[in-house]
Amino acid sequence: MKFEDYQTFKFERDGRILTVTINRPDHMNAVNERMHREMASVFHDVQKDRDSDVVVLTGAGRAFCAGGDTAWFQKMIDDPAEFEVIITEARSIVMGLLELEKPIICRLNGAAAGLGATIALLCDIVIASEKALIGDPHVCMGLVAGDGGCVIWPQLIGFNKAKELLMLGDMLKAAEADKYGLINHLVAHNELDAKTNEIAGRLAGGATKAIRFTKITANVPLRKLAAELMDVSLPYEALTNMTNDHQEAINAFNEKRKAQFTGS
Repeated sequence: MKFEDYQTFKFERDGRILTVTINRPDHMNAVNERMHREMASVFHDVQKDRDSDVVVLTGAGRAFCAGGDTAWFQKMIDDPAEFEVIITEARSIVMGLLELEKPIICRLNGAAAGLGATIALLCDIVIASEKALIGDPHVCMGLVAGDGGCVIWPQLIGFNKAKELLMLGDMLKAAEADKYGLINHLVAHNELDAKTNEIAGRLAGGATKAIRFTKITANVPLRKLAAELMDVSLPYEALTNMTNDHQEAINAFNEKRKAQFTGS
């Protein structure tokens, strides 16, 4: 896919720095069917782009990426075969990020939830605004955190705290995320661009091959772990897609009330 064919991402260049922006601002950049399909290819296409050495990933508007779109969730409940399609896509998203040789900076401008949090944390450097939030509330929607959350959270903050956050689905304010070591730099919102540009510029001006090969080497265990864990987590997520609790979570969200889970 050519960059101009993307509908839910936009691309800007500054020398050898490519900024990739998640672009559904009227929907808090929530992931719908089209975005998920494009997300499965975008990092692979960025890898093949010969005109960039450094990548910045961010979101348009107030949010970075607010997780899954509930209308899309309902479509997959109504037709579970649709979920089989996204299993392949979900694996491609995570592996696309981990196999991207170019350093990628997350410019965390706002809320990152679910898959949004996963792609943020799979970036090499996370620079967060003080207004940002991050968390993986899959369980609050009656789903397994199958699309990469179980891969990256324990690696960054340890198993016990990661399991607590994943099982409760809590969202963290930027300052708390910084305390746990989930982000590299916490800055005032009006300083987000300056810090992002500083780090991106340093990487772009560095020894390109040395930087790339260092990243490749550091990501070897993560790639192996992701390949193994997602073969388990994604089928489990597919199972929870068909539960009553997941439907109840969608109903509660649409009706703006607290979900009443039954464990079924």
